[in-house]
Amino acid sequence: MLRWHFTYTPSYYILRHVTTSLRPYSSMLQLTFVFILASFALLTASRLLLSGWQWRRVQKAGGLRPILLGGLRIDAHQIAILAGIPLLASFWFNDTTLTLEIAEWWYQLSWLLLGFLELATPQFVVEYDTRPNRLFVEYLEHPKEVFGMLWKGYKGVIVGALVLLAMLGWCGNLLFGHATPGLPLPVWGALLLTVVSAGLIFLAIRGTLRHRPINPSTVAYCGDSLLNTLPLNSLYNVIYAIYSKKNERSAADVYGELDPQTIIKVVRESAHIDTTTATPGIPTLHTHTAHNPQPKRLKNIVIIVEESLGAQYVANLGGQRLTPNIDLLAGEAWNFTKAYATGTRSVRGLEAISAGFPPTLSDAALRLPGAQSRFFTLAQLLKQFGYQSQFVYGGEAHFDNMKSFFLGNGFDSLHERNSFNNPAFIGTWGASDEDMFNKVHDLLSQQSDTPSFTLAFTVSNHSPWEYPAGRIQVEGDPATVENTVRYADWALGEFFTKAKESPYWEDTLFLIVADHDARVGGEQLIPLKHFHIPALFLGHTVQPHNDSRIISQIDLAPTLLSLAGLSSAHPMIGHDLTNPASGGRAMMQFSDNYGYLKGNQLLVLEPHRPARQFTYQAPDTYVTETVQEALAQEALAHVLWPDWAYREQAYTLPHLQVRAGY
Repeated sequence: MLRWHFTYTPSYYILRHVTTSLRPYSSMLQLTFVFILASFALLTASRLLLSGWQWRRVQKAGGLRPILLGGLRIDAHQIAILAGIPLLASFWFNDTTLTLEIAEWWYQLSWLLLGFLELATPQFVVEYDTRPNRLFVEYLEHPKEVFGMLWKGYKGVIVGALVLLAMLGWCGNLLFGHATPGLPLPVWGALLLTVVSAGLIFLAIRGTLRHRPINPSTVAYCGDSLLNTLPLNSLYNVIYAIYSKKNERSAADVYGELDPQTIIKVVRESAHIDTTTATPGIPTLHTHTAHNPQPKRLKNIVIIVEESLGAQYVANLGGQRLTPNIDLLAGEAWNFTKAYATGTRSVRGLEAISAGFPPTLSDAALRLPGAQSRFFTLAQLLKQFGYQSQFVYGGEAHFDNMKSFFLGNGFDSLHERNSFNNPAFIGTWGASDEDMFNKVHDLLSQQSDTPSFTLAFTVSNHSPWEYPAGRIQVEGDPATVENTVRYADWALGEFFTKAKESPYWEDTLFLIVADHDARVGGEQLIPLKHFHIPALFLGHTVQPHNDSRIISQIDLAPTLLSLAGLSSAHPMIGHDLTNPASGGRAMMQFSDNYGYLKGNQLLVLEPHRPARQFTYQAPDTYVTETVQEALAQEALAHVLWPDWAYREQAYTLPHLQVRAGY
């Protein structure tokens, strides 16, 4: 009875009449609807597979429901963008072969693009614990290095992905490549469908009737950063990243606002800067008196930045026993056991180490157009003391805009792969660590009355995990991060063996620090254990001891100046750790989340959401706490200040400011 009643209701006759009457006109409409349904199916299937892969984390965070429901909203947004114009055009140009061919090509290309990004997602998750984002775009700016890395390290993955992509292309051709022209719609029908469809497309793209249109935070639902990206699709995430990068994301728009006076006051107080002094245009400029004045000026200052060397690999920091040389050097050094990186990329670490600049939601300073000159770095400052500064890198320094930034901001020379004589090994990312250290050793051995500052950056400890044969005892598959860490440690040890026997040893201060950990990820909003890095000063008159204070990468530059006996005026807000009362806080940017660690309290800022606070206990225990307003304001001020300082060109030195004319 129910079936009979449904079959012969008036609504059935109406639906049947409309369907039958539209059939001659619907070839392009059918093409559009097939694309919409197929795209939803593709993206949902990918989302389900990713969720199944990460099922333990998905189950712990509440299951599939928020992922699938949020995914429908994001997919509707993305598909409406791709199909909206062809759908509206189909009501008016359904009967032309040219229009139909354009639509077929457009849908096939869109289908391949959706599929390509979804196929790229699993390996990106392995590397970065998130869907493809702005890093995906940034790496595409360096195709030679990136594609070389991918081919050498991931041949099987690439071949498998290409096979699947070819299969998707074949399916796309079957689905969208064989439509035929239909009859033109009546004007009244085309007009009615255009109005209704335009409204639906607008709602789908906007995604909400609230004040803010849909964005990734709309479907974020838990404290696991990876899971918050699963409701997204990868094409959407990449496009959103491009959009955000173009606008040099404003921290105030994302985390909330404070007036500039409050920002500056809080930051100055936290940095122990005398709040009664003020410098026009450079509010954090202050006189920094070295706590350890030296009887004579050091001849050399050397910073060695180790690629991707997290504390998880260093035995004296509680990690694996992969770095015997670093552990040995730590016993001879001022060794920090609770040092934290500011981010997850080399450029983020380099801006903190070489310039003392804190992390921002925007891109790192090395890549920002307004920081390519007159931006403060240690090289800018040391030039006032007669130092010649040099950057040594085993790869090509145009990568991540390092060459432009360093040469534009005080460095006198740059030594990259092409300047190395007879390198022992050239990998995807450049000359091996031992070649880079040989270059540093040669530069330091040159006789000169001019003091030098050297920033040396290693490359070997990076996928696809390449290094010279015969240097280390390999365990298992040679091309692993563990074996590459062993090689990086070996190369560092070999360098210091030579350095200690060289004339320059007595006149040189060394800082060894990692730029970031490898493959940062986890279930927490800020996975602190993956921001934990080695940092140690040694050489000259440094007294060996372990220091358990929480410190940030931005504290290392002011401390280095103090150890070198160089009193100066600079705008850095990092702490001079030679002062026993300093330290105790660290700051870090993890994707769109900002973490401010003070003591054992972690304050986390997320886009367009209230702050959260946790009690943190290493290595991975977080207890939710009531948010302390004072700590929340301190964290907010520190994420807003570098954004403000960059935009106002306030991170500089007075003589550079005068030349700029402001």
